[in-house]
Amino acid sequence: MTRTVPGRTDHVVVVGAGLSGLAAALHLLGAGRRVTVVERDPGPGGRAGRLDLGGYRFDTGPTVLTMPDLLAEAFAAVGESLRDRLDLIELHPAYRARFADGSSLDVHTRPDAMEEAVRAFAGPAEAAGYRRLRSWLEELYRVQMRRFIDANLDSPLDLLHPDLARLAALGGFGRLDAAIGRHLRDERLRRVFSFQALYAGVPPARALAAYAVIAYMDTVAGVFFPRGGMHAVPRALADAAADAGAELAYGQEAVALERGTGGRVTAVRTTERRIACDAVVLSCELTHAYRLLERVPRRPLALRRSPSAVVLHAGTDRTWPGLAHHTLSFGRAWRTTFRELTATGRLMSDPSLLITRPTTHDPSLAPPGRHVHYVLAPCPNTDIGPDAVAWRSLGPRYRDQVVAELERRGLAGLGAAIEREDLVTPAHWTAQGHMAGTPFSLAHTFGQTGPFRPANLVRGTENAVLAGCGTTPGVGVPTALVSGKLAAARITGAGRSRPARPRSSFDTTALRPAQKGPA
Repeated sequence: MTRTVPGRTDHVVVVGAGLSGLAAALHLLGAGRRVTVVERDPGPGGRAGRLDLGGYRFDTGPTVLTMPDLLAEAFAAVGESLRDRLDLIELHPAYRARFADGSSLDVHTRPDAMEEAVRAFAGPAEAAGYRRLRSWLEELYRVQMRRFIDANLDSPLDLLHPDLARLAALGGFGRLDAAIGRHLRDERLRRVFSFQALYAGVPPARALAAYAVIAYMDTVAGVFFPRGGMHAVPRALADAAADAGAELAYGQEAVALERGTGGRVTAVRTTERRIACDAVVLSCELTHAYRLLERVPRRPLALRRSPSAVVLHAGTDRTWPGLAHHTLSFGRAWRTTFRELTATGRLMSDPSLLITRPTTHDPSLAPPGRHVHYVLAPCPNTDIGPDAVAWRSLGPRYRDQVVAELERRGLAGLGAAIEREDLVTPAHWTAQGHMAGTPFSLAHTFGQTGPFRPANLVRGTENAVLAGCGTTPGVGVPTALVSGKLAAARITGAGRSRPARPRSSFDTTALRPAQKGPA
């Protein structure tokens, strides 16, 4: 039987108003708990923040939204509808992939459209391989979601279930690149279904094939854009929580936990006040949570962090017709890129970049006639690469290199077109409290996955629960939402409320269609 917090849990304090904390708050409210959310920033969002600069509105965190059924589930916990809170647009294509040989591929999440695109791009054999790969990804998702992702695990013994055998039979314990290679021979197509490893912190040659479930979310389940930008998501979650009775205390950092008999947390002290409570959810950065708990769990191996990223937020007076809403710009290098990011600690010598243009579907994010471009360049974390001090001088030089490379790849005049900009480097992530200067938290190695990832229950503190990307199930917007739900379930005893289904269970037929824009 899954472990839960014993004793009274009438009033719960949630530390952190990011996606996981807000999801936890909604599920707790739906189960009848009184909830207070404390957040050090002046508003909700956490990593999914917002920067307003000269009429440009930049999302400072994730730019890709998948699995909206998880959002719908959080809203439904308090009797709310996702469609009443957010205006979601399903993106077609989900991505545009541009390769160093000059070729490009629009990546569709609808099977017929993607099969036709692959056939035109790489021939009928690869189109048939895509269909086989898609079926495999759907089955992989069905097996993993219901047992290993959307579930609280108390020990490795919880893995001993028939689904473990099914996962093994699907090849989930092989290597990611080999699993994808069984279906696709074209090296460019393989990248489309494994680029997510850039952020998971494990090269495809060493990552478990089970991690292809991330590719399922990106290439099968649908990619969406919330009008108003990604920051509209935490805003909507926070508004729903407030309407359901939660107290949202912004501008108040949690600085200490008070304890009573048996080590139970009896109150959270913030920079402003003391809040008595029966239980606490710590959805803040993992290291800050451990500081509040005054303990660091013992592990046989040190925690390994994912690579970091340099992000250029650019407000421009023009855009480029070759860009889609999300564009993947691949360099020629691939294995070398992962070696640089995860082993040697060098900046990418031949970078693969993500360019997001949210004004494709929401022009209101920029002044009239202007555009927002978000350029993400993965880089080593500060454990193995340049440290935060070095990045203060390295950052501007690397920014110029990235801009020059994008101009060489077809974004002519990018540098001159930038009117407003903000550059984010590992120095900034470090200043925000992210260990090793990375916003992507712990790498998804085998030893940091499932029951081997830092647990969401804390030994020695029976009424504290962790949430967020540093604990189970992992990094990403969908997993952050699941993490909040799992944390709430540790307190309420609620079980998993929905079965896993192939493709997102969210009904996209009622969504606003993607408007025509420059693509």
